[in-house]
Amino acid sequence: MATSHKRRNRRGFLLAVLIAAMAFGLLFLMHRPLLCTCGRVELWHGALDSGNSQHIADWYSLSHVIHGFLFYALTRWLLRRQPLGMRLALAVGIEAAWEILENSPVIIDRYRTATIALGYSGDSIVNSMSDIAMMALGFVFAARAPLWLTVSLAIGLELLALAVIRDNLTLNILMLTWPVEAIRDWQAAI
Repeated sequence: MATSHKRRNRRGFLLAVLIAAMAFGLLFLMHRPLLCTCGRVELWHGALDSGNSQHIADWYSLSHVIHGFLFYALTRWLLRRQPLGMRLALAVGIEAAWEILENSPVIIDRYRTATIALGYSGDSIVNSMSDIAMMALGFVFAARAPLWLTVSLAIGLELLALAVIRDNLTLNILMLTWPVEAIRDWQAAI
């Protein structure tokens, strides 16, 4: 790897960290709670209740890993000549923008009206930062693993979430953009 390419790669990784830090700051300025208002921090919150999106990881963290797989594929296709660090910075920028948008009143209200997340109040900052980290983990995994393994893992994570919580990235996108009453009823029956 040429010296300038290595330097741009390092700059990209540094930029990714700075973008995540900026997202932290913006979420703080949006008055998002730093931690779960329940007063504790859980590494894993598996229950489908008001603790979703308030702790470090939950069932929806799987979707963020898949975001990383998808963003890796997208940046590899569009920016093949850019070093991995720069492509990761772009992916972190997209994920950070989603975390900020996801915690806006418009999207919070959309989740409440169009999905099964009736009591959704947005993410804690800790959860949003974890979501960005999960995406980065998925991105780096996809960069290192064979394509067949990444695709198999993505399908497995989608099926696991579907089986356990009747929700996943695919259904989340569908229900946010084109709510289907039959799916909402099926999801609510859990």
